[in-house]
Amino acid sequence: MAGKVEGSVDFDEQFLTCPVCMLHFRDPRVLPCLHTFCKECLQRWTMKQQQQPLECPTCRTQVSLPDQGVDGLRGNFYVNNLLDFAAAKKGAQPGVACHVCEGGQDGVKSWCADCAVLLCESCAKMHLRIPALNDHEIVPQEAMKTKDDMEKFRRKKHCRKHRNQELAFYCKSCETLICTACTVIDHRPGKDHNTVEISSVAQTKKESLESLMEQLTPRLKGIHEALQEIDKEKAKLPISREKATNEATTYFRHLVDLVKIQEAETLAQIDTTCEKITKSLDTQKSELEFDETGMKNAYEFCKQAVEHGSDVHIVEVEGQVQKRVEDLLAKRTDMTPRLGEVDFVKSTNVTHFEKQLTKLVGVVAKRMVDVSKCTVVVKPAVVGFANVCLLHTNDKNGQPCHVRCEDITANLKDSLGKLVQSQLEQTGEGTWETSYMPHDIGKYVLEVEVKSQHVAGSPVGITVQSRDTPVLKIGREGGTSTSEVIKPVGVVVDKDGNVAVVQQGNKRVRVFDVNKGNCLKSFSVEGVGPFDIDVDSNGRFLVTSWGEGYGIRCYSQEGKLLNTFKPSCMTCPYGVAVLEDGRIIVADKYQKSCLLLKPDGSLIREIGKGLLQCPFFIAVDESRGLLYVTDNSAHAVSAFDLTGNHKFTFGKQGHSDGEFQSPSGVALDQSGNIIVVNCKDGRLQVFRPDGTFKQKIATIQGGDSYGVTLTPDGCIAVARLYGHCVEKYRYN
Repeated sequence: MAGKVEGSVDFDEQFLTCPVCMLHFRDPRVLPCLHTFCKECLQRWTMKQQQQPLECPTCRTQVSLPDQGVDGLRGNFYVNNLLDFAAAKKGAQPGVACHVCEGGQDGVKSWCADCAVLLCESCAKMHLRIPALNDHEIVPQEAMKTKDDMEKFRRKKHCRKHRNQELAFYCKSCETLICTACTVIDHRPGKDHNTVEISSVAQTKKESLESLMEQLTPRLKGIHEALQEIDKEKAKLPISREKATNEATTYFRHLVDLVKIQEAETLAQIDTTCEKITKSLDTQKSELEFDETGMKNAYEFCKQAVEHGSDVHIVEVEGQVQKRVEDLLAKRTDMTPRLGEVDFVKSTNVTHFEKQLTKLVGVVAKRMVDVSKCTVVVKPAVVGFANVCLLHTNDKNGQPCHVRCEDITANLKDSLGKLVQSQLEQTGEGTWETSYMPHDIGKYVLEVEVKSQHVAGSPVGITVQSRDTPVLKIGREGGTSTSEVIKPVGVVVDKDGNVAVVQQGNKRVRVFDVNKGNCLKSFSVEGVGPFDIDVDSNGRFLVTSWGEGYGIRCYSQEGKLLNTFKPSCMTCPYGVAVLEDGRIIVADKYQKSCLLLKPDGSLIREIGKGLLQCPFFIAVDESRGLLYVTDNSAHAVSAFDLTGNHKFTFGKQGHSDGEFQSPSGVALDQSGNIIVVNCKDGRLQVFRPDGTFKQKIATIQGGDSYGVTLTPDGCIAVARLYGHCVEKYRYN
């Protein structure tokens, strides 16, 4: 700012104007926030606020005044110098009055730098004759006319204690400016006072200020660039407004056109349907009228014969009339109107459609995306499946923000560097999915750019695994007290979508996060040989155990034992399933059947007696009323209805598709397909609801696979008895 002033006489008046009174500064004082105001203006402002800390009139910063109030604030000597400089320049012009005598025929001839006054020639001479003033620096008119010699107009700062002494020294110990007299009296150099010339301290302070300037420069540059960006965004706003308006108008006009077309088609369908109904009713009416005429004719014939015929005539026609009437009555006559009124069927009522319509579109104020805050999340990839990677676009605060699709590029390359077909789709504000289906295993690379800049972590590596590789392994033997899994057998998804597993090795149930695999809770179970687990409609766990103290035990979500079921008909419970109404189905290994129990555990019926050799796990399709049970030693799966009727059995021993090697866990998907895992060879297969083979999902290395369940994220969780873990495999 000083450079601008020193280089031009006509500097900006804003440097000399108080922001409060909008007049030239009068005794300018500086607040701690570095804003300057007239002393009198600050005093009025302080009285108006009547509270501490004081709020700066310009920046609203809360500042504390010194004990002396406004009087204790430092004066702004730079502004004073500017005022003096401006006054001196004005004084160099003709017609300006002397500040002392307010006259002078020849105008101002000089400037006193100490008193900051303009002097005519006679007053200047008188000024120097006064003993107390004879050392003042008088600036002649010629120097006043120069454009850049501001040094001569800087006011001298005098000591408050010794008024006639100029401040020329600095006491480092007291951190204060002092005069020559002070160095002799109050700040005599010694152990208590370290006095130096002001010039040496000023140089250090100047370097400190220059350092501060260096710190401020990049920030100022950043703010300047940000202001330019804001102006650019403001300039774009009318264009984006017009574009959004046109797009919205086109969109809704299209909707209106579609509605009008649908209206016309519906009205035409009403007319066509009415015509069909009319034609059908007319046809039915003609048929009935024809039958009515024939019957009336037969009725009249009979009536005439009865009323007027002779005995001979009656005997002769009776047989013929009887045959005719029998034919008429034997004819099937539809006397119920085939079609009724036409009706307008609404699959969605207007209120619901209105709610849905509001979700179809929206208007957002676009926040500036900060590419450094954008993130890419890579999910486990399996060959032959549709896989996705997530992109989160965020603003500088890490909040989701909208980005145009054309501003995002996502390129996926295989291990040979070839582009892999992928599709980018927005799934929510600030959330994008890149979907792809790899056909080969190996290392892939995903490059994601937003506005031509790589997001954090891009390019990111993706390992595409085979179907036989689990996407997540939950638990391990010898892990921490919360992650340890020992001989898991049965698995189920609880009401919160997490995986619950029952373990034979330590007689516990652990619940794991389905996505991360961390243990959420754990509780012990009673009985020897816990085998399977299921969840009822209230979220409670039912656990079977087949050894000493066998039975079915019901536990709360927190693991508290609520009930134990041990009907006399049950001897070795294995697999268990709970129906929506609370009924329980359990596979009994020793009974070689399945038991359908009431919610209180009492027997309803026995299913599969004489048809099963070693029932293991069960799955129930209540929508079809079917029960599927794996027959482990028979290497087959049998299906029964809930009334106990055998429907079919599929599978045989072998290693080919559709064949079994000791089938164990069984589960159903939403389409009713049957998922079965082999205990011995680990083949995970899918069968259609009628038992025909559909596909093989994976081969689990090491076998020893027991319970299976379908997880909410489209995977199959398999309990590995001797692998001491639960593994997740991609399914869809």
